[in-house]
Amino acid sequence: MSTDEISAPKMLAEKHGFVGHMIFNNPERYNAVSLDMWDAAVDILEDFVADDDIRVIVMSGAGGKAFVSGADISKFEKERGSQEAVAHYNARIKVVYDKIAALPKPTIAMVNGFCLGGGLALAVSCDLRFCSSKSKFGLPAAKLGLGYPYGGLNRLVDTVGLGQAKDIVFSARRMDADEALRIGLVQQIVDEADLEKTVMDYAATVAGNAPLTVAAMKFIIGETRKDSEDRDMDKCQEMVDVCFASEDYIEGRRAFMEKRPAQFKGR
Repeated sequence: MSTDEISAPKMLAEKHGFVGHMIFNNPERYNAVSLDMWDAAVDILEDFVADDDIRVIVMSGAGGKAFVSGADISKFEKERGSQEAVAHYNARIKVVYDKIAALPKPTIAMVNGFCLGGGLALAVSCDLRFCSSKSKFGLPAAKLGLGYPYGGLNRLVDTVGLGQAKDIVFSARRMDADEALRIGLVQQIVDEADLEKTVMDYAATVAGNAPLTVAAMKFIIGETRKDSEDRDMDKCQEMVDVCFASEDYIEGRRAFMEKRPAQFKGR
């Protein structure tokens, strides 16, 4: 395992075999995120996408108290003190959320503690969410008088459904892990002591599957969420065809017949 600090000390990147791990490292502020941290996150994600050895991306927060607790309110006057500043801020963080949602590799949010505001938007931009039993979720925009952009709300609706999304944003209340699991916000609750191992083991399992197949299924599932006229059906079929024409398809068949684990190469 190698560990490297990339772009900014508040953002860290690690590589564990085929798994890339991005860490929000601002524990004294419950991993509240500044614009500089969002910019560093983009750099890390671009590096992960460019690295063919990374097949799955995990995101977490440092310190054991929070995943991400939202925007750094101490920087609001500087970063969101005027309409122009708000527009600039929203445009920059939209890039991050959109990039995460569009990543060709599976993404997992590992939530341990508070997951609020921008942290919740980040989590629902990921494909899957695992949390510890002490985790708390919420979107407190209505308590702060903030406007909330389309992208984050759309992904929240996709994740939990219309009624649950309205309840979350209208009430601005905090949910515990059990409720998050019940409404489909998270896939699994894990004891805090076992959370990282559980997530990393799961990520390694996904990373051990055929990368071309996983990427194709992620893309196709994403297309099902679009209006029919906006779906790229040609690309869907092209990605399926690439799987059947790949060396990994040959390896998968051979491994099955030989009763051994397949060694997929992503080609």
